[in-house]
Parts: sequence; structure tokens; C-alpha cells
Amino acid sequence: MLGEGILRGLAETARNFAGSFVSKERMTTVEYPEERIPTMENARVFPFLVYDGADWEAGLRCVACQICEKECPPKCIYIEKSKDKKPDYVGKPQIYPARFDIDISVCMSCQICVEVCPFEAIKMDTQFELSTDDRFGGLLYDKKELARSNEYYHEIHPTEAAEVDARLAGEKLKSEAKAKAAADAAAAKAAAAAPVAKQAEAAPAVNPAETAPKAKPAGGGE
Repeated sequence: MLGEGILRGLAETARNFAGSFVSKERMTTVEYPEERIPTMENARVFPFLVYDGADWEAGLRCVACQICEKECPPKCIYIEKSKDKKPDYVGKPQIYPARFDIDISVCMSCQICVEVCPFEAIKMDTQFELSTDDRFGGLLYDKKELARSNEYYHEIHPTEAAEVDARLAGEKLKSEAKAKAAADAAAAKAAAAAPVAKQAEAAPAVNPAETAPKAKPAGGGE
């Protein structure tokens, strides 16, 4: 029947309108900001940078690879690499961002930066109350303003954060096992070479004059 979908929609609207007077479940209006709807776990607003430990600057997971900066559609991410290195979460020396800014007035919350990050360093926040009267400086966030602890990440995205932590822990174990295997191989090689070196040191020195063949006397007499 032509227009059946429209009639169903109007009927649902009328049912909600009438039901809102007698049923709280049909109340769709929330008295914000006094009342707030719980944020869904998969909600996303603007990105933030994850750090591990108590020191946000030392614990930043970002290694300034600049992939998110290159892949960002509106080009609202600005990164400058450091000149030195610091250990990452597996203890490997890495470059870190000397500057990491996001202009959230330009950000379109597409989450592409999160998807392309190979270090699980950038995630999407659920905080949306970011109004300011400073159109430019107030909406340009630097790395300190963007930094959020891994505990905060677990609070807003518990399922996703648990999966990320499990994956990073597995990678760390693999890295440690690989380093231990390399150290054991080097130790075994050194142990195998030690007896040969000691035997070479213990062998008596040979005088070249004693090993040289003696010349026969002139005249051929025996």
C-alpha cells in the first residue's frame, strides 16, 4: 500500500506522544544538563593520546611516525619529531613527538587516525562539552591537553582497552622472548669459543728454526 510506511511512522509518533503522559519509558526528553544519558562505549567525539604510567610525557605511546597526520582527511593534526629518543612500552628506543597538536575545530571525528595508528597511541574520546569563546587558541589542543592515561581509556572504552592491552602484552612477551633467545645464542657461542681460545693459549710456542728441514752437507757425502 502506497504511504504505508508514513502511516506507521505517524502512528508511532502519536503513540509516544500520548504514552509520555503515563509512561516514563516513553519520555524521550532529558533535562540536560541536570539529567544526562549514559554515554555508549562505542561513542566517539575527538581524539586523545594514550600514555602509560604516571608521567604523561614519558609514557606517551606515540612515536611520531606521522601516519595519522598524513591520513587525516581535514589535515587537522600537526606533528614534529624529536631529535633524541626515549624507550617505548617494550623498552625499545623510539622517536617521540616534540609537538603534537590537533585542531578540534576542524576535526570531523572520522576515527581514521585511530585505525591507522600501529602503536595504539591515539583513541577517540567521549567528552563533547568543549565550548569556548576562543575560536582559534581554545580549540587547538597540544599534546599535554590531549594526553589521557590508560586508566581513563579503560573507563570510557573498557572492552576495546582490554583487547588493546592484551595485544600489547603479547607483543611485549614476544619481544622479550626474542631478546632472551638472542642473548642465549650469543652466550652459547661465546661458551663454545672459550675452550678453543684456551687451547690455543696453552699450546707451546713452536720455533720456526726447529721445524725447518736441515740442509745436506756439500759434496753429497753420507
